[in-house]
Amino acid sequence: MNKMQESENCKNCSCKTSIFSSLTPDELEQINQGRYTVNYKPGEILFKQGTPSPHFVCLTKGLAKLYIEGYGKNLILALVKPVDYIFGPGTYVDNRHYYSAAAVDETTACLVDVNIFKKLIRQNPDFAEEFIQRLSRQAIFNFDQVISLTQKQMPGRIADVLFYLREKIYGKNPFEISISRQDLADLSGMSKESSIRILKELKDEGILKVTGNTVEILNEKQLRQISQTG
Repeated sequence: MNKMQESENCKNCSCKTSIFSSLTPDELEQINQGRYTVNYKPGEILFKQGTPSPHFVCLTKGLAKLYIEGYGKNLILALVKPVDYIFGPGTYVDNRHYYSAAAVDETTACLVDVNIFKKLIRQNPDFAEEFIQRLSRQAIFNFDQVISLTQKQMPGRIADVLFYLREKIYGKNPFEISISRQDLADLSGMSKESSIRILKELKDEGILKVTGNTVEILNEKQLRQISQTG
């Protein structure tokens, strides 16, 4: 992790998350006074499961993964890209992180004093509503993920992950996967060997084209069917 550094003023920052649009100039200045910028190298931990959660984290560059540390195996909950924020449920319960976060690429994040964030939630209803909407979308995504991991066979889980990467993370097809094969497995709740095998099967069937880290979905209809039937 690089040394903490100051960035441009939040009022003029082109990388601030959309929920900040509902803040007044004075409220943005409160954010600005209570935040600092940190640069992370690939693989570095932003925060660790079980530790205190003193900051609201806004990702302004790179890619990070959120994961639960299990018994010898991790489960990736989501990937976070700019401009989005990380704010765990433990902040309002026991001030603890219930999952870990790590940089996938060269990543930059603004860390904001959580007490300032809570104060703005209480005093600005539009800001609070935007925040609740974001938490609600995350909860819906987690419900879908539970269905995928518990009720679908491995090919269906890989299909879901591929659609997630294309639609939510990279936004294009073909797309270059910046996460590791282990991360891909941790997203789908299976072993690395199983995920690689299923990717090869999808490639052999002409559903995917895989060249190095670049993946192209060639037969979306068939892949969607695999996703739906599990």
